[in-house]
Parts: sequence; C-alpha cells; structure tokens
Amino acid sequence: MTASVFFGCTFIAFGPAIALFLFTIAREPLRVIFLIAGAFFWLVSLLLSSLVWFISVQISNKESAAQQKGLLIFGVVLSVLLQETFRFGYYKLLKKANEGLLALSQEETMPISIRQLAYVSGLGFGFMSGAFSVVNILADSVGPGTVGIHGDSQHYFLSSAFMTMAIILLHMFWGVVFFDACEKQRWWAVAAVVISHLIVSCLTFQNPEYIASLVPTYVILFLMGVWAFYSAGGSLRNLKLCLTCKDKDFLLANHRPR
Repeated sequence: MTASVFFGCTFIAFGPAIALFLFTIAREPLRVIFLIAGAFFWLVSLLLSSLVWFISVQISNKESAAQQKGLLIFGVVLSVLLQETFRFGYYKLLKKANEGLLALSQEETMPISIRQLAYVSGLGFGFMSGAFSVVNILADSVGPGTVGIHGDSQHYFLSSAFMTMAIILLHMFWGVVFFDACEKQRWWAVAAVVISHLIVSCLTFQNPEYIASLVPTYVILFLMGVWAFYSAGGSLRNLKLCLTCKDKDFLLANHRPR
C-alpha cells in the first residue's frame, strides 16, 4: 500500500511536468540548459529566504506561539517576493544571453524565442519548487505508519500531490505571463503575477482544510493558464487547429523564434 501511495502521488505531482519536459524540451539542448539555470535561480532565492527566516527565528522568542506563527507568515511572503525578484533577474539575464547568442549565430533570428524562454524558465522554477515541496512528504509515504490513525485527514498525501502539481504548472504560467509583461512593460501584469503567487502560497495556511486551499488554487491555475495561453500568442482558432492536428507549428516543440 505504501508503494502505491508513493508512486501514485509522485506521478500526480510530477507527471504533467515530466510529460511537458519530454515532449517539448528534452530534445533541445539549449532549452535543457535554460531550464536547469531557471531551477538554480529558484534554488538561490530559497536559500536566501531560508537564511533570513532562520536568523529571524533564532533572535525571536521561541516560546511565543503567536510570534512564531508571524515569522512563518513572514517567511512565506519573503520567499515569494524573492522568487519573483529572481524571476525578473533571470529575465534580464536571458535577454542579455539571447542577444549574445544572436551575435554569435549566423542566422538573423534568435536561436530561442522569448516565449520559449519564458516557458522553459517557468518550468524550471516549477520543477525545483515542486521537488522541495513534496520530496519529504513522498519519503514519509513509504512508511512506516498509517495516515489518519490519530484522527487526522487521510487525504494528506493525495492533497499534497495535487497542490504540488498545481504549483509546478502555476510557475510555468507565471513565467509566461511575467516575461510577456516585462517585454511589453505592463507592470500591472507583473504585479498580478506576484499577488497571485502570494495568494496561492498563503492559501496553504488553510491546511488541513484541503478543500479551502485546493479549490481556490485550481481556480487561479485555470485563470493563469488562460492568461498564459493568450500571452503566448494563442487564440481560439489556433487552439482548434491544434486539437484537430491541423496546425503543427502551434506546438511549442515546432515553434520557431520570430
């Protein structure tokens, strides 16, 4: 039973992201490099936020439950702000890198488009975020022990897997919307990404009331997915052509930089 829970939750959490990686990124070495770099940027943001939170805890009153809860909320907000700051820094770095690649390339077009960079970097952020969110939970799912034996929710592992999947996909959508907003200097859209990220992160404080956290998160996931679709140049027409396999160039795997 523990093995089935482990593999089931793993595939729920990482299945869609792994499929996207295999079909749209794995065949292109340049995309793989940018994905790994994006994951590294997220990891550095986590390191900085963890360091600040650790220092804050050490100098605080550990016997005060209210103060410790406040520090936890502070740590979550700080982590989100640092992640989005590093996303912006990564955008700036990728712009410079793309210009350098264009200068070295003999072609007149960019070797990789800004939309592809947004998608790949967002997925890199999501992979690393998901790994740190659920790896310890998956390790516990192997056993020993029985979830809910003391009256707690038996849906802990399943809910964590679905939340992780949502976070990974949200990072991908946030990356697309964020980069497009920076390109067009729509700073209100950048603010919307940051605010939605804060909302999703703060929704986890509703746990173990998993419905109160998962339902709003998936509503935001759907809305951000639609926004990212149109930001990437999508429309109802080319979506219909894609679903009927009549527009091969619509797929990111065959998308050519313009």
